[in-house]
Amino acid sequence: MDFIYNLIAHIAWFHLKLAALFSSKMKLFVNGRKDTFAILSKSISKEDQVIWMHAASLGEFEQGLPIIEKLKIDFPSYKILVTFFSPSGYEVKKNTSAADVVTYLPIDTLQNAKQFIALTNPKLAIFVKYEIWPNYLKILKEKEIPTVLVSAIFKKEQVYFKGYGSYMRKALKTFTHIFVQNEGSEKLLASIQIKNTTVCGDTRLDRVSEILGRDNSLSFMNNFKNGRPCFVAGSTWPEDEAILIDYINNSPRNLKYVIAPHTIKSEKILGLAGSILKKTALLSKIDAITINDYEVLIIDNIGMLTKIYSYADIAYVGGGFATGLHNTLEPAVFGIPVIIGPNYKGFKEAEDLVHEKGILPIADNWGFSELMKKLLAQPELINQTGEINAFYISKNKGASIQIIAYLRTLL
Repeated sequence: MDFIYNLIAHIAWFHLKLAALFSSKMKLFVNGRKDTFAILSKSISKEDQVIWMHAASLGEFEQGLPIIEKLKIDFPSYKILVTFFSPSGYEVKKNTSAADVVTYLPIDTLQNAKQFIALTNPKLAIFVKYEIWPNYLKILKEKEIPTVLVSAIFKKEQVYFKGYGSYMRKALKTFTHIFVQNEGSEKLLASIQIKNTTVCGDTRLDRVSEILGRDNSLSFMNNFKNGRPCFVAGSTWPEDEAILIDYINNSPRNLKYVIAPHTIKSEKILGLAGSILKKTALLSKIDAITINDYEVLIIDNIGMLTKIYSYADIAYVGGGFATGLHNTLEPAVFGIPVIIGPNYKGFKEAEDLVHEKGILPIADNWGFSELMKKLLAQPELINQTGEINAFYISKNKGASIQIIAYLRTLL
C-alpha cells in the first residue's frame, strides 16, 4: 500500500505542475515549494530546538495560533516552524511574526518527508484539524517524535471509517494524542480502536475571544459609520453579492453598508461597485474625511475584516451559497446577529448557533429581505440574537489551555 500511495503522490505532483502552467493559484502552489528546503537549510541549524505546526490554510492557522502564542511564552528558546499546504494560507501569513520560519509543506512523498524531517528535526509536531499525511507521520513515528492532532473533527463519511480505509487508519493511529472538538468525533475514533483522545472543543473560540481585548478601532470606519447603523458583509462570493446588491439597491437609506469580497481582483471589485445604485466608495480610492458621504463602502484589501466587524450592528458571512462557509466566529464574538447562506452543514459552530438562533440562515433574496426587515424593526431582537453568539463563544473557549497543558509534558 505504501508503494501505491507514493505512486499516486508522484502522479498528483506531476499533474499539479502541469496545472500550474494555466492557473496562477496553482503556480503559487508549485513554485512556492521549490524554495522550501533552501529556506529550511538557511533558517534552521542542527543546534536549534524546533516545534513544528502544520496547517492546511488560513483558517487552520487561526485555529493553531493560540497554541503557537502560548508555546512561544512557555518555551522561548524554541524555534516555531509553521508550514502550509495551500497558497491562500502561505501567501497571507508568510511574514507572520507568530513563527520563526514559515514555508510550504512539500508534497507527501517518502523522500520529501525524510528530507524535511532531517532538516528540521522537530521536538514536537502539531497538525491542525484535517491534516493527515502518512509519509510524514511514518517518519515522525520512526524517529519517536511526538505528534499531536488538534481541533480535529471527524465524520462517519470520512475514509478512516470505511472498509477500504485501512491505510489512512494506520496513519491516524500514529498520533501520540488527538484533541477533538466534540464527543461524536471521539466515539468515531473509538470505533476504530483509537482511544488516545481528549474532547476539548475548538481552539478558534480562544482565538476570537482574544480579539475582544485588542484595539479594533479604525478611523475610516468611525467616519464612515458616523453614528448610523451598519451592516457588514464579509468574505462574499458572487452568489452572496447578488442577494446583497438586490437588497441594497432597494433598501432604506438610513443603513450603512460595508462589503468585503473574498476576491479583490480589480475587475471584480469594479464590477461589484458598478452594480450598486447607492453612493459607493472603494476603500483604496477614498480619503477618511469625505468617506461619511457614502452609503456603501467596498473593502478592496485584506487584513481588516475582523476589526471592521466590530463596527457592525448586523453581519453577513459569505460562502454559504458558494464553495464553503467562511468564519462566522469573527463577527459573532462582537455580540451581533450573523446571517449566512443555506449551506452550513459540517461547520460545527454554525450548526450550533443556527440551532440556538444566534446565526440566521437564509435561502434566497426574499428570505434575506424579510429577515433584515424583521431585525431592523426590532432593535431588542438584534441585541438578543447577538447575545446568544457572544455567550456561546464565552462558554466554549478554553481548548488551547488544555492542549498546552498536555504539550508541556512532551517538551
